This record gives sequence, C-alpha cells and structure tokens, in this order.
Amino acid sequence: MAEKHTLESSSEVNGSKNPHSPLPVIPTKRSKLVSGATPSHYNPNVQSLQSGTPLRQRAASPYTLNPPIDSDGLSWPSKGARSRLDESPEESKARVGRIADAVKVILEELGEDVDREGLLETPERYAKAMLYFTKGYEDNIRDVIKVFEEDHDEMVIVRDIEIFSLCEHHLVPFFGKVHIAYIPNKRVLGLSKLARLAEMYARRFQVQERLTKQIAMALLEFLRPRGVAVVIEATHMCMVSRGVQKSGSSTTTSCMLGCFRDHQKTREEFLTLLSRKQ
Repeated sequence: MAEKHTLESSSEVNGSKNPHSPLPVIPTKRSKLVSGATPSHYNPNVQSLQSGTPLRQRAASPYTLNPPIDSDGLSWPSKGARSRLDESPEESKARVGRIADAVKVILEELGEDVDREGLLETPERYAKAMLYFTKGYEDNIRDVIKVFEEDHDEMVIVRDIEIFSLCEHHLVPFFGKVHIAYIPNKRVLGLSKLARLAEMYARRFQVQERLTKQIAMALLEFLRPRGVAVVIEATHMCMVSRGVQKSGSSTTTSCMLGCFRDHQKTREEFLTLLSRKQ
C-alpha cells in the first residue's frame, strides 16, 4: 500500500499536479495486420501473416523466406512453373491457345478489331512471347551454373551484363546492365555462367530490387564464396513511357553479402573498380 501511495502521489504535490512528473503512457492502437482479431473480410485462402518477418508484416513469399534453391534445382519457381515443365506438347499448345484467347478479349475491350489483318495472329504471337519472357522460372540452376576448383581468392568482376525483364506491376519491360562480383573460396564459376544466372532471374516477372537480391543470394548459396556483390542499373518503361514519363531516369540497386557487406574496404574496392571507364 505504501508503494501504491508513493506512485499515486508522485504526480501530485499538495493537491496540484507536479510539472516535473513523467507524462502518462498512452497505449498505442494495434495495427489490424498484427491484431489477434479476425477481420470481417478475412479470406482463409490468402496466405497468413508470417510471424518470423520484421514487424510481422506479410512476407514477400517466396522470395525471402524460402531457400534460393529447391531440391529439384528450381530457384524461387512460380506457382505453375513445374506444371509448365512437365506438360506434353499438346498441353503446351493448349496453354498458348488459352493465353491467346485472353489476349483477344483484351484487344476487343480496348476497342480493336481482332479480325483485321494486322491483329489476326497477334494474340498467338503475344502468348508465345510471354512464355519466353517468363521462361526463367523453369530453368534449373544446376544446369545454369558450373563450378570449378581453383586456388584463387581475389575479387572477380563481370560487368555490363545486359538484362531484359518485365516489371510485374505494369507488365512492361525494364532493361539495363548488371555488374556481379564475388571473392572465391577455392571455387570459381565459368565467367559466362554469371551472365546466364542474371538471365535466369531476369526472364520472369520482377522488380529490380528483388532481381538484384535473387542473383546475389543464389550465387552465395550455390558457390559459397567469401562474399558477393551485385549492382543493377536499369531503365523502366513504366516510368518512361507512362506515368511521369521521365525518359532520362534510371534506377540503381545493389546487394552486398558476406565480406562485401562486412568490410568497408572490400566494398570500396569493388565500387572503385566498377566506376572506372573501360
């Protein structure tokens, strides 16, 4: 009771409030994302919150929580990647037909005449193009990367690798160059394999930030080097041809892992070599 009396009287002096007493703590409202209550619009088919993610936000699954390489060699495959891999030629043809029919509906809703000469074969061409643009989901990383034993422990950089990808927000292209560096730990890659790795992750629906991270994480997982650094410089058509329409803009993203993240001098050496004009 004495303790309670002391706490109660600490905020008042002679019946008046003490100006030097601490302000009362006002309880904050819990976010709907982390509250225990079930919202009225709850959908059990939507992936539940990931308790292991920062702030318990929805995870960008499967790009951060799942391992980079599955047991069958696919790397962060899409939901239907394995069905695309296993389908027969007849099933593949049927898939092209379904996509073409959907494209035809889009063209009709845009007010176009799908029977005019210029558009007669456009739906099928577009279907085949989209399957090519997203073929990276089906690539087996074990077929893409070949590892060699080599007693080398200095930095390896492959720069100016051209990439073409599709922005998943507007389904329009973004393109540019990726620069990849790693410091081997007795194992190296064939230099062309770094370009193939970048191509594998670019040929899918992407955002540049994720593309940068996926290349770095996969290389670190597969090769086990001392460190990996990836920088991408790209132009986004969703920003150039629509919206703000800023044709001179470009976006640079980076991901540093291992000694590139831990040691400033290693990171600075990479960025210095990268800034030199060839």
